[in-house]
Amino acid sequence: MSQRGAYTIEGIDLTDDRYTVVQSLVRNKYRAEDADGDVVLRGKQKMFKMKEEFPFVDSDGNEVFTVKAGGIIDVAGDYILTDARTGEDIVILDNDYSIFQDTWKIRDARDERKLAEINSRGAAVTLARNVVPFGGWIPHKYEITDVDGDHVGNISGQFSLKDTYDITIDDASDVPKEPIVAAAMVIDAIQGN
Repeated sequence: MSQRGAYTIEGIDLTDDRYTVVQSLVRNKYRAEDADGDVVLRGKQKMFKMKEEFPFVDSDGNEVFTVKAGGIIDVAGDYILTDARTGEDIVILDNDYSIFQDTWKIRDARDERKLAEINSRGAAVTLARNVVPFGGWIPHKYEITDVDGDHVGNISGQFSLKDTYDITIDDASDVPKEPIVAAAMVIDAIQGN
């Protein structure tokens, strides 16, 4: 089985190379649309939970996976992506917090080896977003790299009332798409982007 096939989540088929993630105006609810504008995935942060939790559903409302914080207060920590149908932990989204650099590692849930990394581009922009009043309005840009540091794609924020991110996957031969799309939503919610 290929590395990518090992991380396939039943119930969703993310075969496009471009997705748009849009946050609702009211709370941490997200939808991911494919290149044709069709909703392929929805996620929302559960409110009033001791551990942060994000259930994700397909376009028909069927639960496909959940991302859950590893600890109660998890500013920099692990978030585990679990397949809703099998109950199997698929990957870990690992946040290395810094006011200068947003770094998220996507790791295998079984052996914890790194599969990919998502890094903010530009220390000055990241610093401004974290310390300047209304810095959260500055659109953020991330680069996605594989385990060897080779470019895989980008997550680019757009300036709008709703947080909107374009996810472009240039080469996902070694990187599973589902965790990347989920990570874009989780990063926005966790970091208040």
